[in-house]
Amino acid sequence: MYALVEILGKQYKAQTGGKIEIDRLPNETGEELQFDSVLMVSDGEKTNVGTPYVAGAKVTAVVETHGKAKKIKVSTYKRRKNYRRTQGHRRQYSVIRIKDIAS
Repeated sequence: MYALVEILGKQYKAQTGGKIEIDRLPNETGEELQFDSVLMVSDGEKTNVGTPYVAGAKVTAVVETHGKAKKIKVSTYKRRKNYRRTQGHRRQYSVIRIKDIAS
């Protein structure tokens, strides 16, 4: 069984027992979450597509860990002008484990 769920404005495929890496959440590690914005639920035989959300469907998850991704370096320059800039960025993320999908 899987569901397409919208979390923080992005869509993810959630499977029971699976893990998803999403943008950082303010919740603590081990805290349980419920997401009501389920776009589609499928159990292999029957598929229920919402308009835009499936009524009564919920995805329950637990926050596993928080972390930072690898650093990305962004460089810019203008030729012949002695202009060079380097900027770094590390995306913060949370890993959640899907406990249950209720349709």
